[in-house]
Amino acid sequence: MWGNRSVSRRAARSRLAIFAALPVLAFPLRLTATERIRPAPRFTRGETLRYQIDTRTTTTGKTTTPIADPEGGSKASQTIRLLVRLDVLEVEPGDPGPVRLSATYEKSWAHSETDAFDPQTPSLEDRYARLEGHSIKFTIGPSGQPEDFEGGEDIRAQQSEVNPLLSWAKGLSLGSGFPRRGIAIGEKWRNERPLLGGPLGDLFWRTESSYLRNEPCGSSSPSSPPDASLAVADTCAVVLTRFEILRRGRPKSDATPEDYRRNGLRTLGSWKGSGESLDSISIASGLLISSTQSSTQDMDYQIVSAKTGATIHQVAHVQSQSEVTLLGSLERP
Repeated sequence: MWGNRSVSRRAARSRLAIFAALPVLAFPLRLTATERIRPAPRFTRGETLRYQIDTRTTTTGKTTTPIADPEGGSKASQTIRLLVRLDVLEVEPGDPGPVRLSATYEKSWAHSETDAFDPQTPSLEDRYARLEGHSIKFTIGPSGQPEDFEGGEDIRAQQSEVNPLLSWAKGLSLGSGFPRRGIAIGEKWRNERPLLGGPLGDLFWRTESSYLRNEPCGSSSPSSPPDASLAVADTCAVVLTRFEILRRGRPKSDATPEDYRRNGLRTLGSWKGSGESLDSISIASGLLISSTQSSTQDMDYQIVSAKTGATIHQVAHVQSQSEVTLLGSLERP
């Protein structure tokens, strides 16, 4: 047999947090309802930011494997809380220029419930507890995507677009997805980009964003409020984004990502999703003050061994909610 349990768990981990990436945008200091601006990230060398990231995911469904598993689960829930300290190490010239960041997981906590039992698998609580205190360095390049990772081998071993430990970093700069002509209050814009890290290839995000209004920072904050001084001092831009997960090609056709193919596996099936996020962004600093996001996903796919024909069939419905909150910002002397 070809390790169907480990492959099944890998696919399950991939789908649980696919909507975790959350945007941090930058805006000019002043903005009127008719003024058009081009968002661009601005970081200050020596600056420290702290974000709290909360995700809650519930999955219901069924997994069929070549080996009957009477203890296989049909429902699981996960709650994850991260407190991440971001230190800005270097800011290179450019519009925008590359930024080198260090992310330290000051707090890492998780809780899970499931109707399945596997004594060979470390608990989610233990795995996240061991990450506390670990750091990873990375660069935000002109494309807005994190790259050039260093350190935190345990974290990078799980690196993918859908990993909650890293997916938030992909939203630190969204400027590359905004219209080149800039945006104004009341305007809408659309974007598409590939969705990587899951068991099916040819998946992509389709988003439609609306710049709704300006309001005092903290007015749209989630359950964990931002730093009080930030809320009092700043005006925030409020951006609503609705998104879908779609797949190019026929539902029953081969959809194998390259890393699965290299391991002698083939995948096919469907994966759809939709949701929305509401982001409150400081106009003065360009920092994300708060964001709430909700989504649903429905998938029905198979992972097949090219050598033996053994098959894992996964059918699932996933509901997710996430919140990100800026807890504070300071500049080191």
